Amino acid sequence: MTRRRLGTWTAALLFATVSVVLGCRLADTDGVTPVPQLLAFLPWLLAPAAAGLALALLARWWSGTIWAALVLGLLAWFIAPYGQGGEPDGRVLASFRVMTSNVEFGRATDALVTAVREERPDIVFVEECDHGCSAALRRSLAVSHPYRRSVEGAGSTGSVVLSRFPLEPAAGIRDSTMGMPGAVADVRGHAVRLQLAHPMPPLPGQLDVWRRELGELRDFAATTGSPTVLAGDFNASQDHAAFRAILDTGLRDAARLAGADRTPTWPARTAPAIGAQIDHVLVSADFSARGARFLDLADTDHRALLVDIALHGPG
Repeated sequence: MTRRRLGTWTAALLFATVSVVLGCRLADTDGVTPVPQLLAFLPWLLAPAAAGLALALLARWWSGTIWAALVLGLLAWFIAPYGQGGEPDGRVLASFRVMTSNVEFGRATDALVTAVREERPDIVFVEECDHGCSAALRRSLAVSHPYRRSVEGAGSTGSVVLSRFPLEPAAGIRDSTMGMPGAVADVRGHAVRLQLAHPMPPLPGQLDVWRRELGELRDFAATTGSPTVLAGDFNASQDHAAFRAILDTGLRDAARLAGADRTPTWPARTAPAIGAQIDHVLVSADFSARGARFLDLADTDHRALLVDIALHGPG
């Protein structure tokens, strides 16, 4: 009897924890700590839910098995890709390759330079590019990527956009904790708005900043009104309401369009197999995407994302 009671209480604790996270997901809110942190790993909540089901069956707790079925059903529902899919109808006007990489305080700068030379992306979004990183990219990639927009800073605050295409300045996201520069690229005669994303992570005590900065990215996405590429380390996955609000403006996740949604990008060093996809390339509805690949770079806890996109004309 004691074992059955222990199994029942353990299963109930597991179900309750998962249910709180699912309740916030169902209510379209990110809640309070630790819910936002757990939402990033929502697919992996299948493990405690399945363990709870096994305990409920062993304890012959039949109402618990019904609870488990509801929890597992909701998890399966929410794991499905979020946002719009499909391709635009118009003819292709220009194709190019985009890369985004968080180089973790500049430590992975050398690895990024090697990857850029090998993969030859046309536009590169670099997060956590400190002063040394920015200078190194200027020295090493000035010939292949002569155009750049940057926010210079120490540690995680610096960010750089590199381009083979001419760039015109754009406002970017102002008053952000970490640099989020913007630009307008002349892609073979077509203006494409570029915006780097790097909001604060959802740290305990910093959730308001995280929500505000994701909200500023949503406001940008809602008002850009032109072909747009919004890329970087969003510190959020599709299971965060603040990130879904960006997708709800009409932007689409290029990795999903290319069939690579939910591929983990962080933490690449400590738990690559059970991580979360928080690094994204988002594109407006006049783009298609293919060939998304995730690159393991040395000395950073993020995987780089490389994707080929194509701008289409009117349908």
